[in-house]
Amino acid sequence: MTNFTGCTNHRSTQVAFLNPGTVLPEGLPFSEAVRVDDTLYLSGLVGVKPGTMELVSGGIEAESRQTMENIRMTLEAHGASMNDVVKCTVMLADISEWSTFNEIYRTYFTDHYPARSALGANGLALGSRVEVECIAVIDHR
Repeated sequence: MTNFTGCTNHRSTQVAFLNPGTVLPEGLPFSEAVRVDDTLYLSGLVGVKPGTMELVSGGIEAESRQTMENIRMTLEAHGASMNDVVKCTVMLADISEWSTFNEIYRTYFTDHYPARSALGANGLALGSRVEVECIAVIDHR
């Protein structure tokens, strides 16, 4: 954890750059997740087989399922769950696949649906069909 002290409120903020290698291989030029106090920011994840940079085969359905599994595994590696997610940003290589993605996405949230943005994007990482980044809030009560 790195401590940052803000100039205006003199409150110490705990920041941790997290790279456990759970889903993404180590050595990438970004953090898998960054924790700031009780907020966990996940980097965009795609449908790679855990520990590799190889996309699963099977198109939008298989990639969507693996992407959501990768998010679940990353959250759990950092003490969070899908129920802690408050915001997702979904990037689809083809926005016409939005409804197919939604069918899979909705199965990963039982208590609530997070706020969400979805957009069509050209040139996603590794040629993937979908990329999702999430923000989760971890309650320490």
